[in-house]
Amino acid sequence: MSRESVHGPVATSVILVHGAFADGSAWSRVIPLLQAQGLEAIAVQNPLTSLDEDVAHVQRAIDRAKGPVVLVGHSWGGAVITQIGNQDKVKALVYVAAFAPGIGQSPNDTLKPFPPSPGLSSVSMDRAGYLHLSAESLAANFAQDVPAAEAALLAATQGPVHAGCFRTRVTAAAWEHKPSWYIVASEDRMLPPAFLRATAERIGARTVEIGASHIPHASQPDAVAAVIIEAAGAR
Repeated sequence: MSRESVHGPVATSVILVHGAFADGSAWSRVIPLLQAQGLEAIAVQNPLTSLDEDVAHVQRAIDRAKGPVVLVGHSWGGAVITQIGNQDKVKALVYVAAFAPGIGQSPNDTLKPFPPSPGLSSVSMDRAGYLHLSAESLAANFAQDVPAAEAALLAATQGPVHAGCFRTRVTAAAWEHKPSWYIVASEDRMLPPAFLRATAERIGARTVEIGASHIPHASQPDAVAAVIIEAAGAR
């Protein structure tokens, strides 16, 4: 007798891919909301060292997921799910204030038509080529709509990202093949809202706009979870 016939259908797995200047804990308010709907939630801990390394981490999460998968990518994580998402196990993509390059494009390429944002203009680079945000810039530009204590925690747990990530061109574009949702953060000070709207339109995504900072899953988790749940339930 199959596992499905005894226990019902295998739950959809939602794999949450964080972006630059963050780690998997950034999804901590969304995860319980997904679990309450019977979804399996997996927040990866990407090294932010290269596109290939981040893709390898996400692939391991896909491989261990028991059922169909929804990939959710925030910011830089959007490039990761774009590269890896076109496989049979993946049923949908959700972009959260994220990059979604086309084949042969890098995240930097997609940003070129838009003026520099306050947040990206404040990024610092260390001698190894890793980018990070000061606690002050993170509070002002990355997470300006969360309590000060939470912004301080985000600053302490942020993942520095290698600058080369943003110059790396994707060789696949999963959004060309998979149903896609896109959350536009209208108060984003890291990626310009005009860029987010243009990206959502370019990939033909079902678009939801939220009046939030660059990290709406921290400031408005219910709204973000609702989009993910919709994507998980789509057929």
